Amino acid sequence: MHVCRDVWEAVSNLPGTLLHQPIHIPSTSFSHGSAVEQPIFSTRAHVFQIDPTTKKNWVPTSKHAVTVSYFYDSTRNVYRIISLDGSKAIINSTITPNMTFTKTSQKFGQWADSRANTVYGLGFSSENHLLKFAEKFAEFKEAARLAKEKSQEKMELTSTPSQESATGDLQSPLTPESINGTDDERGTTPETPQHPPEPHAEPSQNQLPFSHSSSSINKHWEAELAALKGNNAKLTAALLESTANVKQWKQQLAAYQEEAERLHKRVTELECVSGQTTVIKSQKTELNHTIEELELALKGKEEELERLKEEVESANEFQTQKESLTQKLQETEERNQTLEAQLGELEQRLEGSQLEREAFRKSLRSLLELLDGKIFELTELRDSLARLIEGSS
Repeated sequence: MHVCRDVWEAVSNLPGTLLHQPIHIPSTSFSHGSAVEQPIFSTRAHVFQIDPTTKKNWVPTSKHAVTVSYFYDSTRNVYRIISLDGSKAIINSTITPNMTFTKTSQKFGQWADSRANTVYGLGFSSENHLLKFAEKFAEFKEAARLAKEKSQEKMELTSTPSQESATGDLQSPLTPESINGTDDERGTTPETPQHPPEPHAEPSQNQLPFSHSSSSINKHWEAELAALKGNNAKLTAALLESTANVKQWKQQLAAYQEEAERLHKRVTELECVSGQTTVIKSQKTELNHTIEELELALKGKEEELERLKEEVESANEFQTQKESLTQKLQETEERNQTLEAQLGELEQRLEGSQLEREAFRKSLRSLLELLDGKIFELTELRDSLARLIEGSS
């Protein structure tokens, strides 16, 4: 894990464009070309591991839902489940044919990893996500089984020709004319052949109708015995050579196993970097989408801010107009109060003038009445004067 972290820190210091490129594993003596491990299915879930002490309780390994992905390594022809929480690999499980994904509830499933000596559990947001993950698990498990069978068939095919060639080399000096026996008898440890003496007894038992003499038969079997001895020596030498080759092959196999273990560790380290790079690419894509959404939201906020500024400016203008109108209203109210006071005075004056006019009218009426009386008296006086004048004439 420390090696993965160091490699990840080294990769994280590279330029940003390199983080978007797939990680190529260098070719070795066991592979041809470069291998690129890519995610083939991803989902999000809460990750748990079984408590190593109690083996009953679940221990959460992620504080929130993280990305869980299926990866396929085309070089080794294996499927893996990888999940990262930041820069920490919380799941690194290789799918084998004997694994089983068990659905324990509508939103929770688990599987056991004997290599990691633990049990992983995943909590999904819905049952559909769980069923999809289980479907992919079964699919990749079957693919792993088929890949294992193909690899075994290839190993058998590669081992069978070598065995056949070795067997052919061992049996090539022997012919049906030189050895009378079964394949098992021919495959036993070469010793002095036991079958040649039997033909000596066959002529006496079956009375074969051959015209050969006893001396010619002995010469024939002596020649046969010499040939068998030569073949026996050749078989012994071939067996010794095969034993030496087996020892050499064992040494080469041990060296290959050590090299394979070293390369497996190296590949695991590079897989950590590759998985982290893929997750970072997905996270960066999500962040880019989030940044675009935030930029759009920020643009909308800026437009709203400009509109609010315009509204504030218009509100300030309205406030200035309101203050001026308020001042005018106060002045109008003051003038109104002054006019009301003046109107009150005018009303009082009008009322006084009306009283004066009424008194003047009354005085005029009394004066008219007095004038009417005087006129009436003057009329009577005139009439009496006129009568006097007429009487005096």
